[in-house]
Amino acid sequence: MKLVKKIILIIVGFLSLGLGLAGILLPLLPTTPFLLLAAACFVRSSNKLYYWLITNKWFGSYIRDFRAGNGIPLKAKVIGVTTLWISIIYSAFFIVPLVTVRIVMLLVASYFTWYILSQKTLG
Repeated sequence: MKLVKKIILIIVGFLSLGLGLAGILLPLLPTTPFLLLAAACFVRSSNKLYYWLITNKWFGSYIRDFRAGNGIPLKAKVIGVTTLWISIIYSAFFIVPLVTVRIVMLLVASYFTWYILSQKTLG
């Protein structure tokens, strides 16, 4: 049973890592929570994968900074919030025809804006 649990955690870890990487490019998909989930899965299933993840030069810093409580760089906050609102406004008013879906999109964008801006600024 332990082997099955380990395999499932590794699979979920890699799926979370993939979603986290996609979140770097897609403004509505949060990067850090998926990378944290991947780290949590890897730490319980494979020390080698966990160490690789937290020392990775591209996305290890997301996990290390979050764990240390350092915050988010100002540039990342500005780019993230700006990209988020440009994509949401465009989608809500030019692509999505349903008013209720537009409202939900704007509420989700508001929540993520609040979350990003409420984090400490790294610097």
